[in-house]
Amino acid sequence: MGFEVLLKGNNALRLLMGLGVALRISLISAVISIALGTVFGVLMTLKKPAITAFFRIYLETVRIMPQMVLLFIVYFGATKARGINLTAETAALIVFSFWGSAEMADLVRGALQGIPKIQYESSTSLGLSTMQTDRYVIGPQIIRRMIPLSINLITRMIKTTSLVMMIGIVEVLKVGQQIIEANRKVSPNAAFGIFLVIFLLYFAACWPISLLAKYLERKWEN
Repeated sequence: MGFEVLLKGNNALRLLMGLGVALRISLISAVISIALGTVFGVLMTLKKPAITAFFRIYLETVRIMPQMVLLFIVYFGATKARGINLTAETAALIVFSFWGSAEMADLVRGALQGIPKIQYESSTSLGLSTMQTDRYVIGPQIIRRMIPLSINLITRMIKTTSLVMMIGIVEVLKVGQQIIEANRKVSPNAAFGIFLVIFLLYFAACWPISLLAKYLERKWEN
């Protein structure tokens, strides 16, 4: 099955360290995406023609362009064509933050536009100012809607970071390939065992986060 290669040297530790690299990139990108995406989502609801056109192009670019292509454009384009000293991990953070911010912005926009207009009108009739309405009426509802969606975005970030191996980052999938190549002759079936362990590592990282999102959704629906 190939599991025996994990007992050689520090192969098991290397896989865990590779997972740590993937988690670091995804979590930093998720934090940046949630912060920027929230701001962008609010701006998208202002109904200003210039702002609307800008974000429409931004969202369509993210939806159409595969993340791998964006990685190549940012890393190889910036470092080779422009001569910018950009590390592979920095390029990955830029791309995943660019992608995640668009995803988060669309979620925030949808959540804000999903608030019934009557709630604003009722708040005004009760004498609440715009700031008080946002703080005490609209804000709590948006937070309840967005936290589970934000958590789901984190799990998607974690899974998508497997693409960073294409620009030379030694994350868990790249480490797995290195172990397989190093043991190809002595353990030709190592690929199955290694990739199964990688699957279990991703599952262990994402499953608790997914359970938390489902728990919050059920709790706030009641």
